[in-house]
Amino acid sequence: MFGREAALGDDNRGEQMGDKQNGHQETYFFFVGGKKYETDQPALTGLQIKARVADWDSSHDLVLEGHGNDPDRIIGDDERVSLDKDKGPLRFSSAPKANFG
Repeated sequence: MFGREAALGDDNRGEQMGDKQNGHQETYFFFVGGKKYETDQPALTGLQIKARVADWDSSHDLVLEGHGNDPDRIIGDDERVSLDKDKGPLRFSSAPKANFG
């Protein structure tokens, strides 16, 4: 119960940042492995995105699919990703971590 309350408290930051429009909270969404996820946060870190995926394999990297000619790229745990809707929903996938050893 306390974890849920803390999570709800964190979600209120969006209101303070002006994400509220016309009396309702803005909703952002993205896809991981084809599954849709929603949040009221305009940006999330790689770690926050992975935490939403119940069966995330910790031996994998989070990969952001590139738009158009942009290449796919690995998103680090501390990297913030904007969920701005201008380019459509972001799509992520999971890929085994590269091992060059």
